[in-house]
Amino acid sequence: MSRQSASAYDPLTILLHWLIAAIILGQIVLGFVMTRPSIDPALQFSLFQWHKSFGMLVLVLAALRLLHSLIRVRVAPAPGASRLEYMAARFVHAALLALALVVPFAGWMIASVSPLNIPTFAFNLVVVPDLPFAKSDFAEDVWTTVHTVLAYTMLALVLLHSGAALYHHYRRHDGVLQRMLRLRRSPAETPVTEVPTKEL
Repeated sequence: MSRQSASAYDPLTILLHWLIAAIILGQIVLGFVMTRPSIDPALQFSLFQWHKSFGMLVLVLAALRLLHSLIRVRVAPAPGASRLEYMAARFVHAALLALALVVPFAGWMIASVSPLNIPTFAFNLVVVPDLPFAKSDFAEDVWTTVHTVLAYTMLALVLLHSGAALYHHYRRHDGVLQRMLRLRRSPAETPVTEVPTKEL
């Protein structure tokens, strides 16, 4: 059964997409810098607090993005996309959103189970409470590994996602990238009936 879909993303989706993407890339860079062995301890403490602050912000924004995705009109597949391409794109999008939630949650778990008991000062405004889990060196090591592995997985998917977007833009010229760049809809971008994707 067909359903309504749109030919472009709505402004809130676009804003959340680029805001989350920018913060995540900044978080990855910050993660490399703050874990350098030669870094000044005072600077390292400050960078860890900023890393945790932006991590909590990503968690909130990703939760908002998830809620919004459940109620917004779905964007139609790219012109000429096969069913396999469409399903692969949906999987990557879903995986990135899931990781945007799970990675900062794992970071929150690290702070919560660490025996060091260092409070999380979100942007020096509020103290984020620890999650109610037992503290131990073992739990901290486990969640640190989870956080690191998932962060690298997210980076790999971001590169894959970016490469696919550039491929669609420069090779296929099908307007996929423009749909996530435009903040305004033209009259031609009103909701349309979704057309089933082309079979392989």
